[in-house]
Amino acid sequence: MKISQKGLYALQAMMMLARHHHQGAIKIRDIAYEEALPEKFLELILLELKNARMVESVRGAKGGYQLRREPADIHLSEIIRLIDGPLAPFGDAEQLRELIDRDLPHRALYQVFLDVRDAAARILDNTSLADLIAHDGPRTGKNAKQQKNHAKDQASVLPMVVGGRKSE
Repeated sequence: MKISQKGLYALQAMMMLARHHHQGAIKIRDIAYEEALPEKFLELILLELKNARMVESVRGAKGGYQLRREPADIHLSEIIRLIDGPLAPFGDAEQLRELIDRDLPHRALYQVFLDVRDAAARILDNTSLADLIAHDGPRTGKNAKQQKNHAKDQASVLPMVVGGRKSE
């Protein structure tokens, strides 16, 4: 499973909207500032999320974007599938099942890939934005980048693949 930079930005923006869910619409500029995201790229991402009916836009002086549903009703799998496509390393689960049936010498390998995909899908299907923000401390604009860099330095997990390359 690959999560692109666009997918990561979408998840971060959605988390921010979830943290401020009961405060009304948030301006793109404020989302970009708080999450240290490029504003122009964020506009495109939010438009895609709006077209998928995950967020809604509000016009006017107090306008911006807000979640269309409760944070508990939006799961990570929805966001990732919308932005990055299937969760499987080789297309969707059905494609993997076909490979398992068709390519007998490599059946065990494709079964492992399917098991990995199913485990990842299960976690993402059962993790909502509400789950994430329950464990997420508040961040403010200027400190967001520092907090991201600190978290990155402190990470002791396996590197995540972003854009086809291992992140550092």
